[in-house]
Amino acid sequence: MSDETPICSAKGCRAAAVWVLAWNNPKIHTPERRKTWLACEEHREHLSKFLGARGFLKDVVRFDEWEQSGS
Repeated sequence: MSDETPICSAKGCRAAAVWVLAWNNPKIHTPERRKTWLACEEHREHLSKFLGARGFLKDVVRFDEWEQSGS
């Protein structure tokens, strides 16, 4: 685990992550498996729409809450 500030997963973005987008691809992942993308405020909606359009998006949670929950 790194001490660096987690950054947004959007291509080319270097902003600090504020959101965790939990997702899975039901064609290749078991139902309980969750992959994560991180998002800054600016890219949360765009990344959510991208995953949602494919039926992959499962949850959007603030990064600090995700860390506290130990997910």
